[in-house]
Amino acid sequence: MENPHPESRCLKRKPEGDLSQDQTDSKGPCLSSKIRKKVLRQVSLLNSTASDCVTVKRVIYNLSVLAENEDLADTLIDCGVVHALVRHLQLSDAGNDDDVNRDKCYDDEVAMHEQFEVAKGCSLIIELLAIKQEHQDLIVGVGVLPCLVEFLKRHKICTISEPLVYLLKRAADAITSLAHENDDIKTRVRREGGIPPLVELLEFNDVKVQRAAARALRTLAFKNDGNKNQIVECNALPTLVLMLGSEDPKLHSEAIGVIGNLVHSSPNIKKDVLLAGALQPVICLLSSCCSESKREAALLLGQFATIDSDCKVHIAQRGAIPPLVDMLKSSDAELQEMSSFALGRLAQDSHNQAGIVQSGGIEPLLKLLDSKTTLVQQNVVFALYGLADNEDNVVCIIKADGFQRLKAANFKNQQTVECAMKALKRLEEKTQGRVLKHLIRLMCYPEEKVQRRVVIALAYLCSPRDSKTIFIDNRGLNLLLDMLKSTNVKQKGDASAALHRIAAKAHSSVVSLFELPPRSPSLQMYLGEEYVNNSKLSDVTFLVEGRSFYAHRACLVSSDIFRAMFDGSYREREANNVLIPNIKWDVFELMMRFIYTGSVDVSVDMAKDLLKAADQYLLDGLKRICECAIVQEISLENVVQLYKMAEDFNATSLGNACILFMLEKFDVLSREPWYSTVIHHVLPNISMFFSNLLAKSHPADL
Repeated sequence: MENPHPESRCLKRKPEGDLSQDQTDSKGPCLSSKIRKKVLRQVSLLNSTASDCVTVKRVIYNLSVLAENEDLADTLIDCGVVHALVRHLQLSDAGNDDDVNRDKCYDDEVAMHEQFEVAKGCSLIIELLAIKQEHQDLIVGVGVLPCLVEFLKRHKICTISEPLVYLLKRAADAITSLAHENDDIKTRVRREGGIPPLVELLEFNDVKVQRAAARALRTLAFKNDGNKNQIVECNALPTLVLMLGSEDPKLHSEAIGVIGNLVHSSPNIKKDVLLAGALQPVICLLSSCCSESKREAALLLGQFATIDSDCKVHIAQRGAIPPLVDMLKSSDAELQEMSSFALGRLAQDSHNQAGIVQSGGIEPLLKLLDSKTTLVQQNVVFALYGLADNEDNVVCIIKADGFQRLKAANFKNQQTVECAMKALKRLEEKTQGRVLKHLIRLMCYPEEKVQRRVVIALAYLCSPRDSKTIFIDNRGLNLLLDMLKSTNVKQKGDASAALHRIAAKAHSSVVSLFELPPRSPSLQMYLGEEYVNNSKLSDVTFLVEGRSFYAHRACLVSSDIFRAMFDGSYREREANNVLIPNIKWDVFELMMRFIYTGSVDVSVDMAKDLLKAADQYLLDGLKRICECAIVQEISLENVVQLYKMAEDFNATSLGNACILFMLEKFDVLSREPWYSTVIHHVLPNISMFFSNLLAKSHPADL
């Protein structure tokens, strides 16, 4: 990642000297004309051939103080400061007669030091003004770059002195600021020959210069393949690798930043970096006291891990996993992001998956599912997806509540959602054989929360053919029912959703359970539609609401009640007219139509009254038709009333539909004051329903 040179970009110290008050005034809505005049006067002094070295140094100091305030940068540019500086960036050598006055001032070693001081101040101003990206091209356009590059080469032709050291640092920092996020200028630096001297300065005998050179190379390497290649060709890698082991945190931070930018999207350079011996020093930086070095090291290891499986294994073998896991526990979101990135890539190798779990990686990864940082979530889910590929890890993930957390997490982008779904699918695929046996044993684990986590996960992950083994033979259903009895709302909700899922998996859909074709009445002769309420051959008349309904005894035997009425010792046996109380004419007519034809269309409005009649006359087929119609109108408002109706009229399918509806809509219904009471009342029927349902599934072949 590119370093935006925070040391200069955050510089906001209060200016000193006679310009401080004017600078304070500049914070108003309009720039003070007074300060503009003073800037122009300073520029005039720089441009004057009569100005001596002392004057020039004082002017450059004053301008550097102003340049520290980014709000004044436009004013300085508009007043021609950069053009005035270029002349003073050009160092003169003995015998150079470009400027007679300056030659008199700079005619010996002391004078050369003075030049260095002036050039250093000019470089600082350039560095500060280039913080605004809109100024970068303008500054470079007036010829600044060749001068800065020339400064970088001075260590080879001049005696090393303190002024030269400061000049080298300032020149490198100015290049960093100019090239920041400006690919054209990065390329121009290379064409001006700036990269070779920067690489040489990595070995300069001053750590500040080394840092500045590394910082410049880091910026130049960012997303610029031409610069990357030249840096490598200049043999920078061995020196950068040595710098990784520096005791100076700032130095190894810059060095690893350069290497990180070099290897980004450059597979060949990654291999060159590894051949240069970078792997172990990078791993060591995971334990650095410098957060930035740790972040860059983790990022770099994640990039190394994409090379091949062997590299993933080597990274783990050299001890990278424990410090990466520790970084997950940091409160620093960037450390979390980079460490989860590295672990995610390492987890794609089967040899590393168990190692990450054994190093305690699951718990911190699962906690980070709740991160507010999108990239952290994305990296963590990818890591868990990799870990789930190892059967030995599946039990650990589920035991740590990984299934529930993956399922319930609120992910911030679609890519993470899709990866989480793949991770859950992978857990499902692994939940069989020895993994399933292990999970079933965990349902007897002493810790109740582990039992709950496992049984909830199995409700979603197990194959339908294993349901009876898990939930009946090994008492998984009892665990879920106990959770329904709990006073803990979350436990109730989890159990409700799990039971609903079990039922859904036992059928192609929950609704299909209640939309099966109704069973026909007992085998009999159907007289057909034309005989419904037809006096032809009628041998019995029913009186309903004062109206006559003509029927045929032979057709009524499908109802146990009618059969008993006409074949038994009841008085209706010999009667030609039979009174039918408590049934509406329309309901009775539909019931008789079913008896005569074996089918009937039932509207939702008629279904409830017809269900009561079908139950009264023991017409199971008609009851099923009525139940199917009533199921369609189950709602939050009527589910309790419909369940009571199912109980009253022995409508088992309707009752089961109400049960599943209450389980499915737990989140809404649980807010009702009556919900807990109803659920406790329904529990025996829930148990019976699921016991019967699961008994029909195939026993698991364990």
